[in-house]
Amino acid sequence: MAASLGVADYDVAVVGGGLVGVATAWGLAREGCRVVVLDEGDRAVRASRGNFALVWVQSKGLGLAPYAGWTVRSSNAWGGFSDLLKQETGLDVCFQRPGGFHLALSEKELEARADTLKRLHNQPGIVEYRTEILDHSQVARMLPDIGPEVVGGSYCPLDGHVNSLRLFRTLHTAINARGVTYLPSHRVEKITKEGGEFRLTTAHGEIRAGKVALAAGNANMRLAPMVGLEAPMRPERGQIVVTERLRPFLNYPVVTLRQTDEGTVMIGDSKEESVDPAGLTIGVSATEAERAVRQFPLLANVNVVRTWSAIRVMTQDGFPIYDESETHPGAFTVCCHSGVTLAANHALTVAPMIARGALDKSLVAPFSARRFHVQEAG
Repeated sequence: MAASLGVADYDVAVVGGGLVGVATAWGLAREGCRVVVLDEGDRAVRASRGNFALVWVQSKGLGLAPYAGWTVRSSNAWGGFSDLLKQETGLDVCFQRPGGFHLALSEKELEARADTLKRLHNQPGIVEYRTEILDHSQVARMLPDIGPEVVGGSYCPLDGHVNSLRLFRTLHTAINARGVTYLPSHRVEKITKEGGEFRLTTAHGEIRAGKVALAAGNANMRLAPMVGLEAPMRPERGQIVVTERLRPFLNYPVVTLRQTDEGTVMIGDSKEESVDPAGLTIGVSATEAERAVRQFPLLANVNVVRTWSAIRVMTQDGFPIYDESETHPGAFTVCCHSGVTLAANHALTVAPMIARGALDKSLVAPFSARRFHVQEAG
């Protein structure tokens, strides 16, 4: 199919068919662009099928204050974003924003949590949003099934969660409905620019487009230098444990566990320096489960129905990278860890910028990869 395509058939080629890529592609299609998504397909090491699916605000931005504002912006846009997707596809991604908790199992943990939030909110230029430190009794009023070891926690009303697999399916349905060409098994091997257009070489032929948006997660590290950009990454593995369906008891997501709309409980938050998505470390899963039981004792006797691991998309400092190329005008990087949380921004804010042909300086200034050279010089 691809080999027979005409010259410059697309306004934008989006490289990467995960959440970041398809959210961006949908946003570009809404702007009237002719869009193609080039994807490795189901064999890809894809974070989109293994994430924890939080739309999370608290704690974001320590070390880079603008990230807090960027995250709050997306959280605030998520309700409208999910409504638009439902209008276009008839599918519900089950977005909920009741607020969320970070629980502490000792006074030392709670003090450390309070200190982290204080340092975060004392940063120059930080956006103000409410996060409260609550004691055991205050938490228990909202989460009555907590165990006696929970001494307290932090609560932020801007936090929420979503059904990530439904989100992934819905976005793919949405791009199809808007006429986006989706080409799986089209791993991009080479990108050049000739005669004002980009040529993307795949095993199934060459694709030509006026602009390129690199949204390929950890693969951006390989692709970005082809268009005069960089994406320093440090992928890490995370593991998740999923229980059988339970009665509704967890009305607020916790940073390490949440009850899905289907009743299962997801338990996670591990971090390992590994790029093997097939590996499962039993000790890690056991530690996650043990902490979950201490937080919610009713989980002690429930059945585990699934476990999996996934490779997180993680930039060198953990913050997003948004860049446009000076040597290859029309080439952009869209790279982040929080593909679920930031999906609304990628669809409704970043995509229109790419469609116009330039990222706003307010976005590039804090999030360009040039910051890594500033840190090295410092």
